[in-house]
Amino acid sequence: MEEFDYIVAGAGSAGCVLANRLSADPKNRVLLLEGGGKDNWIWFHIPVGYLFAIGNPRADWMFKTTSQAGLNGRALNYPRGKTLGGSSAINAMIYMRGQAADYDHWRQLGLSGWGWDDVLEAFKAVEDHVDGPNEFHGTGGEWRVEHPRIRWDVLDRVRDAAEAAGVAKIDDFNTGDNEGSAYFQVNQKGGRRWSAARGFLKPALGRPNLKVVTGVMVDRVRFRDGRAVSLDYRKDGKGFEALAAREIVLSAGAVGSPVILERSGIGDADRLKDHGITPLHHLPGVGENLQDHLQIRPIYKVDGIKTLNSEYKNLFRRAMMGVDYALRRRGPLTMAPSQVGAFVKSSPDQATANLEFHFQPLSLDDWGAGLHSFSAFTASVCNLRPTSRGSIHLTGARPEDAPDIAPNYLSTDEDRQVAIDSLKWARRIVEQSPLAPYRPEEYKPGAHVTSDADMLVAAGDLGTTIFHPVGTAKMGIEGDPMAVLDERLRVRGVRGLRVADASVMPSITSGNTTSPTIMIAEKAARMMLADANS
Repeated sequence: MEEFDYIVAGAGSAGCVLANRLSADPKNRVLLLEGGGKDNWIWFHIPVGYLFAIGNPRADWMFKTTSQAGLNGRALNYPRGKTLGGSSAINAMIYMRGQAADYDHWRQLGLSGWGWDDVLEAFKAVEDHVDGPNEFHGTGGEWRVEHPRIRWDVLDRVRDAAEAAGVAKIDDFNTGDNEGSAYFQVNQKGGRRWSAARGFLKPALGRPNLKVVTGVMVDRVRFRDGRAVSLDYRKDGKGFEALAAREIVLSAGAVGSPVILERSGIGDADRLKDHGITPLHHLPGVGENLQDHLQIRPIYKVDGIKTLNSEYKNLFRRAMMGVDYALRRRGPLTMAPSQVGAFVKSSPDQATANLEFHFQPLSLDDWGAGLHSFSAFTASVCNLRPTSRGSIHLTGARPEDAPDIAPNYLSTDEDRQVAIDSLKWARRIVEQSPLAPYRPEEYKPGAHVTSDADMLVAAGDLGTTIFHPVGTAKMGIEGDPMAVLDERLRVRGVRGLRVADASVMPSITSGNTTSPTIMIAEKAARMMLADANS
């Protein structure tokens, strides 16, 4: 057994931040545990590598959901990053905070310190924005933000079409109100992916007070007199116990953190007993409140304009993509999956934009599958504030047992109506005159789908995760029966244990979730260090 001041379980987007911040003081002994391996694979660093990483067991935990009634009985692959940096090593690299109203809602729930003004300061503190500091952006932090290094005429025309449909062109999605269309900002530096491992962990690796262990399976937290005192994990078939003099923090993500809590005896008591686990503290909210952005992916064939489909199938042009990247760090190999976004209201009843479009100059049946042979773009659209709630729970007492992931997509009338409205919005944009010269033809779901009932069936057929699970160990006020944490991210009913990752969100943010997760970790580290010095 080794003793540390802090143990961080999970070296993903949040864990890398925590390891950096907690080990900055040489007096703090910090252990960081990661289930995946080192990020020494080329496709973790070339931006387009997500095409090869998602669905690859070297990079992806390869989770699957249960069959989803709202998706016409389909089960989905549920990618999660399996390496240092976690999902920030395989994600879309889109820098997105969400809306000011998201965080003000958290504050209105009684969670002090989580309003927009509070979190904006933390966002800016970690940021290193290519355009320099201003009211909304910071420089000098570890989280690099740049503009994309490639543009596509087809996406410029899509943006023109969106403007013709009433969607204003804006410059920046990250000022608190993201309604409009713009090119996404990306977490890259000089044409290479900028993961949380590269930004936060690598600069800290030389610190003698930080120990990083990869390839582990975290088993459970052990307690003495209601306080977390150690953590059990396995590596290479051997069991280890690490002692924590101060705190243990779970940063294994919305999938990993709740099942570690359950294996540790924290969760719904009856569920734990069913799996042979002795309940330590009854917290029925553990693993509940799962929220995710379900994306529906309409595809439109086009003629007379380049897309990645048409460029990639030409062997010479494909070779030149590699040359362009090698010489200039530009071109399609620098691409995030989506370059242009648009935020709109599905109906006038919405106070703020509740739909996010990810426009992609490509089409495929699924991530990890090959590109279509025809030229096309995708108008992927997701409901930013779903009312459906799902769950993630353990299926056995061993860390090797796959979790039960049940997102419960499209289980409310409101979500079903928003899905129908989102498909209508996609058509509204595509039918505008700026795209007419390229003769867009709806490949999926198809022009024959016209009634609301048929559109709902199509949404179930086309809908898939956009990889944003949150909420499974949510913050909440005293008296909230489903709250797992307090506003300082401490697990209720025990001492010395916190959670800091996307699972802590009481409600999902209106956009991509990696940067909000990094902000959460920044605030968590400050809280932990402040409490240690109080």
